[in-house]
Amino acid sequence: MNAKEAAARRIQALCLQRNMAVNALANLCGVPPSTIYSMLNAKSQNPGIVTIQKLCDGLEISLREFFDDPLFEGLDPIIE
Repeated sequence: MNAKEAAARRIQALCLQRNMAVNALANLCGVPPSTIYSMLNAKSQNPGIVTIQKLCDGLEISLREFFDDPLFEGLDPIIE
């Protein structure tokens, strides 16, 4: 798994934990729904840290909490 896939899975898991649709998350965070949907599919290969910070702010978690998940362990290397 790469970092983009891990971030997408983490966003989906956080929405599921909070019983929240992607559109509700977008409204909560002040991010266009299309931005989040592009992070969840193949359109966005590089989700920006500023956008992830906005999601974290809306979810009232820190960036540390977002990335403190087993999904981010053992990611595929980018440079081989």
